[in-house]
Amino acid sequence: MSKRLIAHISILFANVIYGVNYTIAKEIMPDYIKPAGLVFCRVLGAIILFWGFSLFTKSSKIERKDFFRLIIAAIFGVALNQLLFLYGLNYTTPIDASIIMTVNPILVLIIASILIKEVITLRKISGIIIGGIGAIILIFYSGEVSLSSNHFIGNLMIFTNALSYGIYLVVVKPLMLKYEAVTVMKWVFLFGFFIIAPVGFEDFSEINWKQFPLNISLSVLYVIIGTTFLAYLLNVYGLKFLNASTVSIYIYSQPIIASLVAIIFGKDSLTAIKIISTILVFVGVYLVSKPKEKRF
Repeated sequence: MSKRLIAHISILFANVIYGVNYTIAKEIMPDYIKPAGLVFCRVLGAIILFWGFSLFTKSSKIERKDFFRLIIAAIFGVALNQLLFLYGLNYTTPIDASIIMTVNPILVLIIASILIKEVITLRKISGIIIGGIGAIILIFYSGEVSLSSNHFIGNLMIFTNALSYGIYLVVVKPLMLKYEAVTVMKWVFLFGFFIIAPVGFEDFSEINWKQFPLNISLSVLYVIIGTTFLAYLLNVYGLKFLNASTVSIYIYSQPIIASLVAIIFGKDSLTAIKIISTILVFVGVYLVSKPKEKRF
């Protein structure tokens, strides 16, 4: 089996984990753990797992000039990404969140064109516009469109989270070509912890672990081990052999997975607006991901 094929399988599996996570994380918050407290758990758990795992795997020394890039990756890939995602998910629904996240490939294209001067074709511009319309429709579809609407604010947070994750994918790619995946992740999460700790420690200290039923305890383990450790590891492994745009394209499998899980467990429902928004975003992603034909 080729390394590129393994990379594709790794990215797909990571997105399956993410797709299931929407409903599982929603079940934990806010009754058992507040969003910032859950982020603290995720990052602390990831540090223990990645640094522990690095003791048994090949590791390389980070060059001093690359620490700045690691810090930027930590800000956008750990701190902002996880805070915005869990706070947003706390206010919105699993299906809405997963649909909005599918705009990520379009955001990655825009970010890549700005940071690494990637050429944007006319077809890709069309995809950006169509996909953007789909995301905007869903963000503003919350019964009441106002800054006082928690659902609207939650959708907006998820969109900003997608933007943050897009920046992370572009920033971390050069590091993945230079170092082992575990080496990069252990430093990214360590720096991320220093940013998260002041925000999440208070909520973490208020967690009453003794009151957790078994399903919530297992859900917390899933979020820490599955969504944070395993999914991040699979994603960065994929980035070694695939470009950031290709990795981000897999994200459009998440609404299908998240919707199935949420509907099966009675946590959400599918509406015509959500279906239309999904179709628009998928069309946009398809146009963005097609090979270049005509330069703009």
